[in-house]
Order: sequence, then structure tokens, then C-alpha cells
Amino acid sequence: MPELPEVEVVRRGLERWVAGRTIEDVEVLHPRAVRRHPAGGVDFAARLRGETVGVPQRRGKYLWLPLAGRDLSVLGHLGMSGQLLVQPADAPDEKHLRIRVRFDDAAGTELRFVDQRTFGGLSLHDNTPDGLPDVIAHIARDPLDPLFDEAAYHVALRAKRSTVKRALLDQSLISGVGNIYADEALWRARLHYERPTATLTRPRSAELLGHVRDVVNAALAVGGTSFDSLYVNVNGESGYFDRSLDAYGREDEPCRRCGTPMRRRPWMNRSSYFCPRCQRPPRVVS
Repeated sequence: MPELPEVEVVRRGLERWVAGRTIEDVEVLHPRAVRRHPAGGVDFAARLRGETVGVPQRRGKYLWLPLAGRDLSVLGHLGMSGQLLVQPADAPDEKHLRIRVRFDDAAGTELRFVDQRTFGGLSLHDNTPDGLPDVIAHIARDPLDPLFDEAAYHVALRAKRSTVKRALLDQSLISGVGNIYADEALWRARLHYERPTATLTRPRSAELLGHVRDVVNAALAVGGTSFDSLYVNVNGESGYFDRSLDAYGREDEPCRRCGTPMRRRPWMNRSSYFCPRCQRPPRVVS
């Protein structure tokens, strides 16, 4: 599933190509693509006609298109394979095209939601006073947000009584970090994924947060991480951070710091990748 860097790359593309444009028509081609809009596809399309798209926004992994002058937003769920593509209006339809948005200008492009696995979709929601779609009001700020409260995060982290990787993936504590970037940040911080959060000192958690930001910014600089053709930006291009990964996906390859073969362990229906020498597991107290 796309994490913060991938979603931010898409958001920037939408800001460039879609912001300020007025919607002429919406075509819903698959009902699952609007299943989070309870009134259905006909209502979704009707309510968007004539609306103008504001500046696309993001919090963590969540992306939305505010409607200018309205307290409404179109929330985009990319799921495992969702893509928001800006395509020439006369380009052939993608095999898994689910929603088409046409605009009333002469730019010659349209917005397409393509989703092979149909886990994603678009939905229309009321905004909170802070401008977030109401269904994501509980999502914490992400580490690149200038209003992210580091002191409050440290207190919440220690109080969570969890393990460090679980805490990094807890979107109510810090948003936008998923499995890939958690493993990368933990490798850089030399922390094992099962390290109890209660053992992290303020300087240690600050160091980890710094590594999270560094990893995310590095991924942003190269367009995110793509392991296949399912994650692409609005122009259909893949990201290249997979070539720079230090931990994730590197089982049995030498650690780039000490040369020890990297390990993979099953973890919460996912995998955790780590160096057994640089990231020693916590001691078990009997």
C-alpha cells in the first residue's frame, strides 16, 4: 500500500494538473470504486458536476481534493493498486479504469481512477473545521507536517506500552509510515522492531523520528518506492527508491553497515527486515 512519499508524489502531480479546474462530468464505471460513498455512483457523479477542485491535500497516507468554496472533499483511497492518472482525453481507456472525471476547459486532459484489485475508491465527505474529510479526523499529523508535535509524540510513544514498529505504524500516533519506511528508519536507528516503546528515551525517540523524516524525504526525492507497475504518479511513472533500500526486501544480503546477512521475520501478516548484529533484539526478562 502506498505510504507517505508515494501519496505526496501523487498529490503534487494533482496540484499541478487538476487544481483550479471545474468538473464537467463524472463517469463511474465500477460500483466498487464508490462503495465508500453510500448514496452510490449516480449521486457521486451528480454532486461533483459543476464543482471546482481546490488545492489537493494530504495527511499521512490519505489524499483528498477539496471542492472550492464548499465544506466538502473527495477522499481518495488508493488501496493496494489504485492510481489517479491525468491522461489526454483521447488516450485509450486503461483496462482497469473505474472512474473518469472530465473538466470543462480546453486543457485536453481528464482525471482517471484506475484500480486493478478494486480495493481503493473515491468518496465525497463533509469537512471538519480543520478542513479534513470527517472520516479521517482521527488520523495524526505526519512527520513532515510543520505542526507535528514532537514532545507530545514522545509522551504518547512511551505511554503506548507497545513495541517500536507497531507504534510507527499506528496512524493515531504518527501518520504516513508503513512497513517499508518503518524498517528503513529502524535500520538507520539501529533499533530492533520489537524494542518496547517504554524503553526509548527522549533523545532516542527524537533520533528515530529524524531517521523517519530522512527516509521519507529521500524517497520523495526519487518519486517513492515502486516494486511493480501498480504504484505510479499521475503521469504513469514509477518511483525509484527501491534501489536505495537498506533493509526492506534484502533478506540474506549483507548489511550495508556491518556485512552481516540481513534477516526477515514474519510480523503481523507482513515481514520485518533487520540486521541481527546492528539491531539486536531486546532482552527477555524472566
